[in-house]
Amino acid sequence: MFNFFKSKKNRAEEEKAVEREQTAADTALNSQANSEIPQDATKTSPTAESEPETTKNVAVQEETKPMGFTSKLRLGLTRTRQNLSKQLSGLFGGGKIDEELYEELETILLTADTGVNATTQLLEDLRKQVKKKGLTDAADLKAALKESLVEMLKPLERPLDTTTSNPFVIMITGVNGVGKTTSIGKLAKYFQSQGKSVLLAAGDTFRAAAREQLIAWGERNNVTVIAPDTGIDKKNDPAAVIFDAINAAKARGIDIVLADTAGRLTTQMHLMEEIKKVKRVIGKAIPDAPHEVMLVLDANTGQNAVTQVKAFDEALDVTGLILTKLDGTAKGGVVAAICGQYPGNPPALRFIGVGEGVDDLRPFNANDFVDALFD
Repeated sequence: MFNFFKSKKNRAEEEKAVEREQTAADTALNSQANSEIPQDATKTSPTAESEPETTKNVAVQEETKPMGFTSKLRLGLTRTRQNLSKQLSGLFGGGKIDEELYEELETILLTADTGVNATTQLLEDLRKQVKKKGLTDAADLKAALKESLVEMLKPLERPLDTTTSNPFVIMITGVNGVGKTTSIGKLAKYFQSQGKSVLLAAGDTFRAAAREQLIAWGERNNVTVIAPDTGIDKKNDPAAVIFDAINAAKARGIDIVLADTAGRLTTQMHLMEEIKKVKRVIGKAIPDAPHEVMLVLDANTGQNAVTQVKAFDEALDVTGLILTKLDGTAKGGVVAAICGQYPGNPPALRFIGVGEGVDDLRPFNANDFVDALFD
């Protein structure tokens, strides 16, 4: 069905172009990292002291100039763009639209972890556009593909409305190591920027450092953290910790509760049953809670993320997704793969993460995402 082994056109030229963009991306990343070094961590060198004042001022302004999220998104998706867009540039450089071109495009999309369902859907839509618009030149397909991708991803673009309840309880879940606790810290900062008060519930009572990590995020954002007691003889029920946190939020008039939970593999049935219990207990604190069940996914896992969505959705009725670590993977096509798995009504992709900074977790926007994938 799929031609995985067809040689691509102008392979040598494409590989050289990819190598050049990788070098440029590494340079940009190094420049960004240098600009984030605290001022007290740097010392003035004799050479710097001898420079004219105007030159130093210009350099400082350039280094401290903040990077907008659109630029960060494009920078963060560099690896995916190299894997996808550069190959497409060679494919869409010109020539006729034929079955060989469609087969090449199919292979490119699959290698970007777009998934079989999404790839099939995109190719069908492209064929319809070619017929409807009378397209004959391959160069016209790039704009058509962007249009199809945006249309496919638009159902994921549903911003989170936290005004429907007070407190608004968000239950955070996911497998081990996807970045749940870090995402909670960034979410706290995001909601605070909207003028919301936030409380954190340290419901991950299994991982030794989870409590301390969440407390550190609370201190960083000046947010209260309800955490279990520590000690060798202490056996804390995660559901009870979150229950107490929600009651504390109600008493204090807090707007949003972010409830951390322990990571678990989808194949560990006893742990999946345990997290169902956590959700039930949350419902006892507030009848219609949790108001959002947010699944955190690591973009590096590619197609495995789709499997995780399905498993957690069956157990918890997932309402929203966070896709982390897009800046470290060439598998950004997994966003389309999720749509392909749920062609009717996919869980909303609430936030995407494209960096290590506290402000690098932002609401998903389909147009911005697709634009960042192409040159």
